[in-house]
Amino acid sequence: MSDGSVALILTEGDMEVHGRIAGSSNATLLVTCRLGDDELLAVYKPFKGERPLWDFPGGLFRREVAAFALSEHLGWGLVPETVERPDGPFGRGSVQRFVHEDGTSHYFTLRDDPKWHPTLMRLCAFDVVANNADRKSGHVLLAEDRLWAIDNGLCFNEHDKLRTVIWDFGGAALAPEDRDALQRLTSDGPPASLCDLLTPPELAATLDRAAWLEHLESLPELIDDGAWPPYPWPLV
Repeated sequence: MSDGSVALILTEGDMEVHGRIAGSSNATLLVTCRLGDDELLAVYKPFKGERPLWDFPGGLFRREVAAFALSEHLGWGLVPETVERPDGPFGRGSVQRFVHEDGTSHYFTLRDDPKWHPTLMRLCAFDVVANNADRKSGHVLLAEDRLWAIDNGLCFNEHDKLRTVIWDFGGAALAPEDRDALQRLTSDGPPASLCDLLTPPELAATLDRAAWLEHLESLPELIDDGAWPPYPWPLV
């Protein structure tokens, strides 16, 4: 199934809600989207189900969509197809294709396998640019013989908020193709798909982080100065 077909089904398909996914702090619903003879399992995060946060404005679902838009613009393919949908059963929200992960793997089980190091390093760079404040180990999934990054709602704050478990590659050089992708982002500016989802200060901060990382030419090393916790909690 093509990416365009997936997006169409997620955006326009009839949505059947199966129930809430256990363990989520906000309303996170497993749904099926059906369009004609095609159907997809998906994760629906309605705006109405978001718990208010002191350091992030409401509308975390849009940040889920923005994470997909950024990943696609960079050509990194880290985030499952995610769309904004105004007409879900509980109102507007994000809808993301459900990936059938193996049920046992997460960052802490994957990091020691060199096979995954290039993708994990790319994900580390992505989280720096997106300013991910909640990259838990369980938000890295092994599915379809590749890695996926999910639960990206706490991203793109205009203030530095990076909290992640992916610090093992600190100091490692950026892959040339990843540095080139960051250079294109900083020189060309953000795509329209991202501009529609973030505020001007958030966009400017995103470009600043991309430019900083491109100039650094390597992944940042862990610095715990006590001002902001560098790890999320719980870790998994």
